[in-house]
Amino acid sequence: MEMTLRWYGSKFDTVTLKQIRQIPGVTGVITTLYDTEPGEVWSRGRIRAMKDEVEAAGLHVAGIESVNIHDAIKTGAPEREQYIANYIETLENLGKEDIHMVCYNFMPVFDWTRTELARVRADGSTVLAYTQEAVDALDPEKMFESISGDMNGSIMPGWEPERMARVKELFEMYKDVDDEKLFENLKYFLEKIMPVCDKYDINMAIHPDDPAWSVFGLPRIIINKENILRMMKMVDNPHNGVTFCSGSYGTNLANDLPDMIRSLKGRIHFAHVRNLKFITPTNFEEAAHLSSDGTFDMYEIMKALYDIGFDGPIRPDHGRMIWDEVAMPGYGLYDRALGATYLNGLWEAIDKATKRGI
Repeated sequence: MEMTLRWYGSKFDTVTLKQIRQIPGVTGVITTLYDTEPGEVWSRGRIRAMKDEVEAAGLHVAGIESVNIHDAIKTGAPEREQYIANYIETLENLGKEDIHMVCYNFMPVFDWTRTELARVRADGSTVLAYTQEAVDALDPEKMFESISGDMNGSIMPGWEPERMARVKELFEMYKDVDDEKLFENLKYFLEKIMPVCDKYDINMAIHPDDPAWSVFGLPRIIINKENILRMMKMVDNPHNGVTFCSGSYGTNLANDLPDMIRSLKGRIHFAHVRNLKFITPTNFEEAAHLSSDGTFDMYEIMKALYDIGFDGPIRPDHGRMIWDEVAMPGYGLYDRALGATYLNGLWEAIDKATKRGI
């Protein structure tokens, strides 16, 4: 595996490439063109400029997170053909620039959802958190009339102000889209893009829905072992794979994370490894990566990845805000650097124990 860190670009990120380069064991970044709109074609020139900036800092672009999917594709609207064509052109340009992993999601309207961006923990750190009761008390169409989506100086993915200005329109677009229709539209999209993925050896790594259940009545399908295996069987191509995010699948305590990893051998193209602390099954908060700080056994998660021969990029995810750092919630430097070092330590221990027959 290759340890990486997500980087939001020099224009948006408080964390610099110089700082990332100094985290032991981190050799690459996961990034994207953050000022592009879903459906927009990425030019080779812009992709190359992004690569040049990263490589000048002694790192490399290990993958893209994300090339966002236009809502017309997710809803199966007539104009999806043009947006799929644009997506294919972007994939071609990424392949020509020697980038071979793309993380994406198929969540309607919103990306990952949290109800608190700075819950204070006992140690004084602050974390992202979620309670279903808070979601149930909200009317999303009214809520976004009064807030911009700008939180602590940062924008949650999928909650950008320009997108929230269209929230009523977006909900209307999805009114006839249920789980089966969303699966059908995902299959259509994947079948269209697989030829270019085959040509340029691009691994498509779908990110799970977070949390792993319907939010605001919208369908969510990438939520458990059954559904993800269904997705891979319906487009049975090795380039059609997953981002295994322990914190997203793990929002549903019924998901056996190590078992899921082993069931996806050969189809995990990217991994996000993080921990959650549950107060109730629908009230959880992000935790330090250390197993004892949360609910998940991080050793068993890393052992499962090791056992299946996972060799793709991996990154720590959704760190705490510690040591008075001011940054995008979940994406500061300090706790993610600690997480990267911890995960590298687990991997080294597992590797040495396995080779010594322990």
